[in-house]
Amino acid sequence: MSSSTYGNFPGGRPRRLRTTPAMRRMVAEHRLHPADLILPAFVREGISEPVPIGAMPGVVQHTRDTLRQAAVEAVGAGVAGIMLFGVPEDAKKDAAGSAGTDPDGILQQAIRDVRAEVGDDLVIMSDLCLDEFTDHGHCGVLDADGRVDNDATLERYAEMAQVQADAGVHVVGPSGMMDGQVGVIRDALDQTGHEDVSILAYTAKYASAFYGPFREAVGSSLKGDRKTYQQDYGNSRESLRELALDLQEGADMVMVKPGMPYLDVLARIADSVDVPVAAYQISGEYAMIEAAAEKGWIDRDAAILESLTGFKRAGADMILTYWATEVARKL
Repeated sequence: MSSSTYGNFPGGRPRRLRTTPAMRRMVAEHRLHPADLILPAFVREGISEPVPIGAMPGVVQHTRDTLRQAAVEAVGAGVAGIMLFGVPEDAKKDAAGSAGTDPDGILQQAIRDVRAEVGDDLVIMSDLCLDEFTDHGHCGVLDADGRVDNDATLERYAEMAQVQADAGVHVVGPSGMMDGQVGVIRDALDQTGHEDVSILAYTAKYASAFYGPFREAVGSSLKGDRKTYQQDYGNSRESLRELALDLQEGADMVMVKPGMPYLDVLARIADSVDVPVAAYQISGEYAMIEAAAEKGWIDRDAAILESLTGFKRAGADMILTYWATEVARKL
């Protein structure tokens, strides 16, 4: 075939910009940076050694001491933040999730520990939800018929916000998907002198099958599902309604969770807002890559970087990932 068959075809060769690693790096539209990454971390009450999480190879339930160490390592790698999840002793779980609002509960202790260890060198975030602390495993308190009571749960969230802020957290992450939660939490923080504590709203959190390993990580007591308060995975417009409400109520940042199955939602939200947008690469996403890599079916490191870059390409400013420290070191 003659080079002139298609007119100026030889002049239009996109492959010229893919010729070498240096060229590809120079023209890359999106790239990861350690400051994009946030490390989710679990701290468990009553253990003397870290407990490996079977479904998440390489991830553990920390002791208070090893959590401090993990925070120091994250700072050293340039990671931006750490999201803390508390795992109380089973005997301390009750219907109201009382350990979640106990000033001496495991999550509040962990916040104080990390703040004392790294100060402001790491953005300390905390999960503001009841599911780790309730004996029924739901994200709120139940009514007489066993349904999650939205407005009664908001009262508990207001208490949680106060004790987490008192402990020294920089950012609270309300993940329960209760209607009105951001507004109630903002009021509670402002009324108790914590105007500087930010809210990372779990704006679009879907009822997902990919949360499975996380349930092990937090020792969940859940029976049933959370489909009456987490979003239906068939919907995307609904996320924009949730977004409008969260911003109206005072969210400082917004998040999409899970990440990879919802890149379309992430892109729609990122295109719609002028606040920072986060994506959470959740436990099931982590587990799938680790399991496939262990089988030799995929290149582990390449798959991790590709998946994280996909979030950036879709519009995420921040990514919560269990690989945060590892990836930050490599970057």
